[in-house]
Amino acid sequence: MIKSFRGKLAPAQIKRIKLGTIRGEIGYTIKKFQLISTVPGESGKSVEYVGKLYSIEPPTADAAVNFDDPTLLGVVHLQDQHSADNPASQVIIFDNVKFNQDIYVTLADADGDTVEGNYYVELEQHRLSLNESTVATLKDMRGRE
Repeated sequence: MIKSFRGKLAPAQIKRIKLGTIRGEIGYTIKKFQLISTVPGESGKSVEYVGKLYSIEPPTADAAVNFDDPTLLGVVHLQDQHSADNPASQVIIFDNVKFNQDIYVTLADADGDTVEGNYYVELEQHRLSLNESTVATLKDMRGRE
């Protein structure tokens, strides 16, 4: 089963996506993570977004990407200059890991602008065995070390 989540974020905002269950028997993997400006194609409104998904709440929502961070689940870089010379481009990278707790989505504008952005996340739902559930929960509790 695929579950989708979408919403609007201001730059530097962090939003929680509630996934946790009492026993942690439902796990998820990321299938899609995308960003789009709230003003796509509007002249003079270029954006350079960095969106990230985390397994625990990050202290800040910034544009820095650190793949050594074990809590980082996925990253999207969207560059949209609204010109024929610089067409929109989007780079999407996400980890193929199962998790069973809440995740957090962040948005930052690398240009320092304040244009809001929209996110879209698709997660594939999996039934976890007791062992898988325990491992996923413990990883999340320990910060995915």
